[in-house]
Amino acid sequence: MTQILLLLLIGLVAGIVSGTMGVGGAIIIVPALVLVMGMGQHEAQGTSLFILTPPVVLLAMLAYAKQGYVNYRFGMIVMVAFFIGGLLGAKLAISLPEQLLKRIFGILIILMGIRLILGK
Repeated sequence: MTQILLLLLIGLVAGIVSGTMGVGGAIIIVPALVLVMGMGQHEAQGTSLFILTPPVVLLAMLAYAKQGYVNYRFGMIVMVAFFIGGLLGAKLAISLPEQLLKRIFGILIILMGIRLILGK
């Protein structure tokens, strides 16, 4: 029961942050699955992708679209490259040692945070 409550809390927090800030919930979900639930990095990333697809793609995007905040032209262009990049990235991630993948993920989050804080 505790495990289910923790998973629900992770989902709720990630959903709120993702919907509020427009960021992928993976920033919350992957570290939470690794640190709180004890998953390996590969499993956490795969589970995160499974979790995020329906709610982010369908519900959150529709909420933004109703307000006119979706640039469909840009979105379609990026989507094509993202589709290919996602497949290539998944194959690369699966081939990397788990500890290296965990470090890369952490460094990426830190660098993005610094960039956002310091601005242009």
